[in-house]
Amino acid sequence: MMRPDDRGPRRTDLITWDEVDKLVDALVPQIQAMGSFGAMVMITRGGVIPGGLLAEALDIQHMLTAAVDFPSTEASGMMAWPTFLQFPDPALMRGRRTLIVDDVWGSGRTSITVRERVSSAGGRPYNCVFHFNPYRSLFSNIKPDFYGDVTDAYVVYPWEVDRGLRGMGFGEAQPDI
Repeated sequence: MMRPDDRGPRRTDLITWDEVDKLVDALVPQIQAMGSFGAMVMITRGGVIPGGLLAEALDIQHMLTAAVDFPSTEASGMMAWPTFLQFPDPALMRGRRTLIVDDVWGSGRTSITVRERVSSAGGRPYNCVFHFNPYRSLFSNIKPDFYGDVTDAYVVYPWEVDRGLRGMGFGEAQPDI
């Protein structure tokens, strides 16, 4: 049986700051076409920088964070029950169109979990990611509302190059990003 992590080629895409700018430029008109958003929930850690860039471009003032952990055990595998390490007070999202931002939609577990929690708090959630990986997603009929690009690769962003390249055979030399 194939695990979601085993789907698709195992390659790495190193994203440059210029490519990040293009992703923001691709996302902003998509998001603006849906109207304004009263709040943004950035999923830590991956969604903090994309969220900050998008909040500035979209003039979203009400920025919040959510931290979710999926404890990994052999028995639970991808079906682990999430633990919220941090989540905004429901009153901060109630009645607001809320943009939920992360860097990548891989399995989709984190984005869906935060979306459902925002919805249960009375917010109107919309998921947004820089990269959507439909080949790893556990949800065949659900995808992010907004995404900058589709990929089947492991993505390393310019703000995580030191952390993201360890053990990947790139040696000590760092790419010119």
